[in-house]
Amino acid sequence: MADSERPELPAVLARMWGREPTPRRGPRPSLDLDRITRAAIEIADADGLPAVSMNTVASKLGVAPMSLYRYVGSKDELLLALLDAASGEPPPLDGASRREYLARWTKANTDVFVARPWLLSIARSGPPLGPRGLLWLEHLLGALDDTPLDDNEKILIGTTLNGYALTQASLITALEQSPTTTNPSSAAAYGELVAELVDEQTYPRLARLSRDRVFAGGDGPWVDEADFWSGLDLLLDGVEALIARRRGEDTRR
Repeated sequence: MADSERPELPAVLARMWGREPTPRRGPRPSLDLDRITRAAIEIADADGLPAVSMNTVASKLGVAPMSLYRYVGSKDELLLALLDAASGEPPPLDGASRREYLARWTKANTDVFVARPWLLSIARSGPPLGPRGLLWLEHLLGALDDTPLDDNEKILIGTTLNGYALTQASLITALEQSPTTTNPSSAAAYGELVAELVDEQTYPRLARLSRDRVFAGGDGPWVDEADFWSGLDLLLDGVEALIARRRGEDTRR
């Protein structure tokens, strides 16, 4: 892309990447983006994302709201910085096998969102642009270095595994926070409701599952460790099959 076509780097992104010019003269600023995002994280952890605003962050820092606009130009910019600051660090590339690392990466990604459910709505707003978010992607791409996959396929794997992490974290959070009669707290309770609703003619398969009490073994939370890893194994099996195809290996069973 020519320089004339390159999108202008938003000021908040420049600050997130440490590219803000340092003034040579004048008093040292009393604020910085790190202090602002740490205050916003504390508010979101305590009271949820709706409680985060320029006013509440400024109040927590003991400054006037207008003081924040030197560092973040809007609430959207604040949320962009907040997402990256709260994302943590990806698991290190420490010699684990490809499959082991992809599994560890996806689980760690899920854990970030389960620990801070308020991140979920921000994370769905677009691809990562901050230094931490892109480091997660960089590490995943590193785990795929020794494969014959092309770059687009590697990015797609990252997008798919991140989507799985978001979906699992959303499901865990929703069901843990609001179990009700219409949103049962376990697979077993769900099975009981299905048994009451379906008939053999229209829903023969679901009727059989309910009759055989397939759901009855799920007395714990909706998405437990076994469920998580089983679903992830399906995705990772697909990744390995794609790699084998690119290598010209016969994947038929």
